[in-house]
Parts: sequence; structure tokens; C-alpha cells
Amino acid sequence: MKNPRTVAIVGGGISGLAAAFALVERAKEEGLPLRLTLIDADRSWGGKIVTHRIGDLLTEAGPDSFLSQKPAGLQLVHKLGLTDQLINTNETGKKAFVYCRGRLCELPEGLVVLRPGQIAPFLRSGLLTPLGLARMGLDLVMPASPQNGDESVASFFRRRFGRQVFERMMEPLLAGIYAGDAEHMSLRATFPRFIELEREHGSVIRGMMAARTAHEQPEPGRTPRTMFVSLKHGLADLVEAIVRRLTEQGVTLRSGTTVESLRVRSHALGRWMYDIMLSDGSALSAESLVLAAPAYASAELLRPLTPIAGGLLDMIPYASTATIAIAYPAAVIGGAVQGFGFVVPRTEQKDLIAATWTSLKWPHRAPADQLLARCYVGGVGREDILQLDDQALVQRIKGELRAICGITAEPTFAEVNRWVNAMPQYVIGHLDRLAQLEAALSRYGGLVLTGAAYRGVGIPDCIRDGALAAERVMQHLSSQGMERR
Repeated sequence: MKNPRTVAIVGGGISGLAAAFALVERAKEEGLPLRLTLIDADRSWGGKIVTHRIGDLLTEAGPDSFLSQKPAGLQLVHKLGLTDQLINTNETGKKAFVYCRGRLCELPEGLVVLRPGQIAPFLRSGLLTPLGLARMGLDLVMPASPQNGDESVASFFRRRFGRQVFERMMEPLLAGIYAGDAEHMSLRATFPRFIELEREHGSVIRGMMAARTAHEQPEPGRTPRTMFVSLKHGLADLVEAIVRRLTEQGVTLRSGTTVESLRVRSHALGRWMYDIMLSDGSALSAESLVLAAPAYASAELLRPLTPIAGGLLDMIPYASTATIAIAYPAAVIGGAVQGFGFVVPRTEQKDLIAATWTSLKWPHRAPADQLLARCYVGGVGREDILQLDDQALVQRIKGELRAICGITAEPTFAEVNRWVNAMPQYVIGHLDRLAQLEAALSRYGGLVLTGAAYRGVGIPDCIRDGALAAERVMQHLSSQGMERR
């Protein structure tokens, strides 16, 4: 390879992998010789995407699916040749529930990912009292807020819809997505669409109705996709396919290697080289550097370069969670289980945030005589339960499932997966801090941040952000190439 351009990516989660994949793809399109190194402290790639196969059971330690309505995920699956492995949720039992006032109530359709578009199910759900429904209806006549600043998610939904809608519907769904506290979460950073609906229509409900009318139909010839999709043999296949493609393209993959420190040197104004010191005593230099690590890890690397950037990254808090996969003999469950799962409002004072009936929601996850569930605990304000050891944690979950669903059987299998400081929190002012962070790093050309800490926590969000990071790297290398001539 003649005079290759050098790039390093620190962080081998889905954002870093997507950045590497997109960078190789773009460099090939432009005929740009590239020497790319991907580094991760873990010995395995994929970050929180971890699939376990235990006998006939398939469990996901981290995310178990991704949104089909955000195109980046499906596009990457297509490029990797995995489209035939995509699976929809099962056709039957599509309902979701919320545990409220001692019973499971059906969630209105369309609210599972807070996607505006469905209204009538609110009225049929039984979750709201007549007073709560009337308060929700005030959204139709309340004026839009004149403020342009950030607002908490809790403040917005209470202001537009009232306390019942927030506590019984919105808060538990938000906790299931972000493991956060809606009192501190930024609406601008998490669900800006609701701000647009209020601003454009004067009422969120009217905006929802308009969104439903304008709902796009699937393209002719395309396989219809359910809201959530996964891969037949687990999401780890996505990671393995990316790693295989990167290896085939000559990318250097260094797992089990920690970046100890970062140094920057310049031989001309605005032209930098990034020297990366590794835990095995080696070092490498790159013209462009992508940090796809958690914000707190990137903060430690950047603090010597720019204390302002380090401080801003430290202001992105993280929450710890755990997933518990638990299987029961299907024959003894009877009618205790309905739909795809349920969420639990904070006001119910339970340990469970949410539970998914994995084997009912997805095909190929368990044999017919087993019911496989996935339980989610922890998050902001609920992390005390994570102090329990695995055995005690499983016992606690068994008790919660017994109290909520009436499951008294003994499980045949249980697995605990802990995620310490793994869920970034987009608290009020998040987008303003990102703008300040961008300004603090602006003098370091070719240095790019990506990952779940910034512009979206879902798999498609991270894939999209990784691809945008790759595009910024290519722009930097192109501009440097012009200066060399």
C-alpha cells in the first residue's frame, strides 16, 4: 500500500464497528489507501451486543432487537448480506402491558417506543381514570409553551397531558429505553419530535393525528417489518459479520488492549498526529482518531489535551442495569402470561423496570415446552438492587414475577448479566453541552467522538453516528490531502 492514510478507532462497540465499516467502505469508493486500527479493552467485540446460546435457549445479555423505523440498522444488515436472517416479532400476542394499581393493563398501541400516531387506544386502555382522561384532553386547548430552552421529559408530559398519563404510561416506557429519571432527562435530546408537534400543531394530540394520517406505507416488494426486528441466531451475528468484513479488508483489530494515554503533536498549523499509548507497552500514531469509548473513558484521554472537553464529558452521567434471563416450564404457566411483556411505573415501587416474554415475542428463542423471559432492573434511582449477588437477584425477580403475573413455578434456567455504568443519561442541557464539546475540540482536526453517549442510545442511532464519524474523518483526510499538493 503506497503512502496509506492512518486512522485509529478506540472502542469496539457497535458505534466503533460501524465507524470502521463505513470508513473502509468510503475509502474504497474514493480509492484512498487506508491503514485502519480498531482497539478495544474487551477481548470480544460488540460492546453490549452479547448473545448467549445455552442448549436450546438463545438469550441476549444486552439489547435483544432494534427499531426497523430507523433505517441505519436495516441498511447495515443489508450491506453485510444478513437480510435473510432478519426476523420480525411473532404475529400473535402483540400486546404490551403496564403494571398499574396491582394489575396488568394493556398499553395503547403505538406507545411502546413513544411513537406519535395512535390516539383512540388511550381511551380504551383502562389505565386512566375519567379525570385523567379529561386532563389529557386539555392538550387540545392548551397553548404551546413560549419557551425555547430545554425542558425535562417529566415537565413536558405533565404539562401537556397531566400526572396520570406521565406516571402510568410515559415514565415506565422511558425507563425501559433509557434506564433514566424523567425528571432530569432532556426532552430536546431524547424526544424532540414532541416539541415539534407542540410547536407545529399547537397540540400534541392534533400532531399525533396528523402523523397518523401521513404515515408512510411500506415500499412495494419490500418485506413488511414489525416495529422491532432482530436476527434469527442473535444480534451477535451482526457483530461477527462486521468483524469478518473488517478482517477481510485488512483492518488491524486489537482486542484486549487498553489505551493508557493520548498525546498530540503538530508539525504545521492545524495539522496533528495522534500518538496512542497502549497497555501492552506499544504505541501507534494516526492522522485521525475516533473515540468510540464511553464518555467517561474518553474524558480521561482528552483531559490532558483540553480540560474543558474532559469536564464536559464528565457531565454525561451513566446508570447501571442488569438483565436477567429466566426460563420456566411452559406447561405450568397457564394463562399467567399475556402479550409480549410489561413495564412497571416507578410509582409502583417494584424492582422490575420491565419484562419481555422472549419466547413469545421472538421465534427461535426457546423450545415450545419452555417460556423464556428477559427481566430488566436497575437504572437511575433503582440501582440498589444491583448490590445483590446473582442468586439473590434471581430470587428477587422470581418474587416480582409471582406478585405481578402469578408465576409460582420454579425456573429451569436463570442467567444474570450486569452492565455497570453502561447507560448514558441525556440530562437537561445535553445538546448545549455537546455544542460546547464540539467547540472545545475544534482545534484538533481529525479528532472525532461517537457512541451512545451523544446522539442516541439505540443500535440504529449508534450505527448512524458511527457512519457520520467516518464521514468526518474522510473530510479531514481529504482536506489534508489537498494541503499536501
